[in-house]
Amino acid sequence: MRGGAEVSEKLRIVVGADDAGFDYKETLKADLQADDRVAEVIDVGVAQDGHTAYPHIGVAAARKVADGEADRALLVCGTGLGVAISANKVPGIRAVTAHDTFSVERSVKSNDAQVLCFGQRVVGIELARKLAAEWLEHRFDPQSASAEKVAALNDYDRRDGDRLAEAGAVGTDC
Repeated sequence: MRGGAEVSEKLRIVVGADDAGFDYKETLKADLQADDRVAEVIDVGVAQDGHTAYPHIGVAAARKVADGEADRALLVCGTGLGVAISANKVPGIRAVTAHDTFSVERSVKSNDAQVLCFGQRVVGIELARKLAAEWLEHRFDPQSASAEKVAALNDYDRRDGDRLAEAGAVGTDC
């Protein structure tokens, strides 16, 4: 799994939303596709008339990041909370809901979060666009004071994954 890309490296971004976040997802996806810091945008849904529930979208996007198919994910639902909770079910993923500049910055620089979530019913589209653009600039520094804390989170993920594997619970579809 990739924890983050080098500053000069273009990012592969997964986007996803349930029907409550579809409009923002489409706007943010277009912004990302036009951004030269982005190598690829992978859309895991929902389609315009789709009704896929947020847990399935959050997990599908997070799995692409965890499997190394993408560097980060940008997810939208009504509040940003459901997709964050869902994405965090995937071992190795750190998903956050953030609606301000400082939280977006620290989510990457302090927590090496790979998934940013917005609430279409919570934040205006222009702020979401601004925050998504700023998010692309931030990188986690593995030599930072936060590296030890992120390593501890990764250790918890590995231990929980091992315990789930022993119980036969790993690998079930959402």
